[in-house]
Amino acid sequence: MMINLSCSQNEADPHEAEARKARSLEILKAENVPVIAHLPTIETAANSTRRTTEEVAVRAMALCVVAAKGEGLEQETVDRLINDFELTNAFTPLEKKFLSASNPDEHTKTQFVWRYEDYWVLLWALGFVDELKRPDGICDVETAITFLRDNGREGFLKKAKLRSQGEILDAADLIYRYHWAVVDARINQRPAPAKLDGGVVMERHYVLNWITGRGGQTWDDISTDT
Repeated sequence: MMINLSCSQNEADPHEAEARKARSLEILKAENVPVIAHLPTIETAANSTRRTTEEVAVRAMALCVVAAKGEGLEQETVDRLINDFELTNAFTPLEKKFLSASNPDEHTKTQFVWRYEDYWVLLWALGFVDELKRPDGICDVETAITFLRDNGREGFLKKAKLRSQGEILDAADLIYRYHWAVVDARINQRPAPAKLDGGVVMERHYVLNWITGRGGQTWDDISTDT
């Protein structure tokens, strides 16, 4: 379920999107990350959509499980986790196909291991992780797993507190511009600027586009255009 914030808030601040863009550009310039001034703004809080805390939390749990299978967790344990965390209906079509595969290929497993990065962003969005640091290295997988292991489904849902739409949009705007810099470098056959990790950047862009409901796309079909 997504909530259309434009139905419940006053008219959008006409300066919000530009102010958000300006803050992102200031951060990027300080890090010597290339920018282009004409890259568009993203939606404002009042004209964006917002997922419920439970929806985000369930998606986080599902991502942790598929990433763990990608990393090599035994199928018996994967099945037990799905049962313990009541996730039978939480997976997308592509995730279900992967979870049911008895011997997935290495490329597919690697693609799903990257979902730990998406899970980490959702942990931040839900208040479990205090800060979403710059995307120049992979997340702390061991710490990420403890939030589910130590809380269980009910404890995780109870502790989850979705951040304000403004905070989430700030992160979405910034990663959008990070991603442009990474893609531009790749197109021009240059290393990613300022030691950015292109894979981490792409995953963050993917999950933040999902959490803000951009384009109304389902998880398997999220675009990360720059």
